[in-house]
Amino acid sequence: MELQLRDKIALVTAASKGLGKAAALELAREGARVVMCARSELIETAAAEIRAETKAEVLAVRADVTAAADVARLAQTTLERFGRIDILIANAGGPRPGRFLDLSPADWEAAAQLTLMSAVRLFYAVVPPMLAQGSGSIVAIESVSIKQPVDNLILSNSLRLAVIGLLKSMANELGPRGIRVNSINPTFTWTERVAQLLQERAAGKGTDLEEEAERMAAAIPLRRMGDVTEFGRAIAWLASPAAAFIHGHNLMFDGGASQFPI
Repeated sequence: MELQLRDKIALVTAASKGLGKAAALELAREGARVVMCARSELIETAAAEIRAETKAEVLAVRADVTAAADVARLAQTTLERFGRIDILIANAGGPRPGRFLDLSPADWEAAAQLTLMSAVRLFYAVVPPMLAQGSGSIVAIESVSIKQPVDNLILSNSLRLAVIGLLKSMANELGPRGIRVNSINPTFTWTERVAQLLQERAAGKGTDLEEEAERMAAAIPLRRMGDVTEFGRAIAWLASPAAAFIHGHNLMFDGGASQFPI
């Protein structure tokens, strides 16, 4: 399928590794020009890898999506370099794991800045130029937990639902003005973050990482976790003109897992 992404300008946040990097890589493979950001110097390495593999134009920007000034600078840098923003992939690292009584109000405030307010800041930065150009596509990377709470992830379970409420409202407001708004919601897809979470589960249960990974795969109807290549393809399609009539949708990237508690 031709995704019609050639020369589209895509901004991907938290893209130095994991799902964000997978999104940036697939968009570049499809011919988009990609701006990717993260807080650490790893973003330069990730951008160089994608540039070498795809020969696409890829710009790395050091930016923290919890910092308003960084988000504003990120959007301005993109506009100065390319003149427009066609696609936003709004991503941020997950908030810390834990059960309610393991966490403090300060943890909730930090998680709100990371999970909810990062999306709010990104939307304030990219929606005005999208409105000015009369088109745009926003995809937020959220979680299967919007359908089914995940044990030991109460911060993510709670705050990602707030983002979904924001996205649905934005879809109603922005759809008539040419901007599509969607989310993609992965279950456990093999990344460093997932390995960390499963290791913490194993430590709490007295098991090991392999056993927890097998248990997780067994709870998914397809009997395996997703992989980052599959994820990249799914999000590139959702963000692209090939999905032009998909709007206000929460795409579950979960192998059927949201039908069952995991």
